Amino acid sequence: MYEICPETPADEYEVEALYDLCFAPGRTALSSYRLREGVPRVADLCLVLRDPGGNVMAAIRFWPARVGDHSVLLLGPIAVHPTAQGEGLGGLLMRDSLTRARRMGWGRVLLVGDEPYYSRFGFHKLDGVEMPPPTNPDRVLGLELRTGAWVDVTGLVTREETPEILAGLAELASASHIGSDCTEVQHPREAPNGAQPATGSAADQRSDGS
Repeated sequence: MYEICPETPADEYEVEALYDLCFAPGRTALSSYRLREGVPRVADLCLVLRDPGGNVMAAIRFWPARVGDHSVLLLGPIAVHPTAQGEGLGGLLMRDSLTRARRMGWGRVLLVGDEPYYSRFGFHKLDGVEMPPPTNPDRVLGLELRTGAWVDVTGLVTREETPEILAGLAELASASHIGSDCTEVQHPREAPNGAQPATGSAADQRSDGS
């Protein structure tokens, strides 16, 4: 069985090594990192997937952001180890993390990626929502976790700087429960329904959110 758990400080080195392996050098210079720098992650939604041997095979992170007066979840980076890309592990993390986000009460999710792939999770192109340049507007995608959550939400995506929200996220990140809410999952190829994972371009296994 594979295991999905919230990322803990002990996982930091392995997760960063995975991102370095999957993304080109200079990833931290991308536009999305300007939205994340100095902002606490949404710790309960930053997940790692380990194989039966305990190796980190995939990871996903979320940050808070804003579009105008509205709070949004910024999804990314998500990455799958090159030896396991195309096996559906990224899909496992996407579905698990979005289920957790809905349970936590988040209404809307934003990412930058390829719509043909992410549409299978419910994402669609957002009109009127602008990521910092130089982001291709066709790759700015959104998902409603609550019906109507993206209706009339337009404007530039900016950093979350509300003191109360930042303080709450920082407190959650240091809470002792982080890392304990784990889920065991089967590899997609071993799932009872026999469904095969979807395949596509390299972007279907990773999104830097930029």
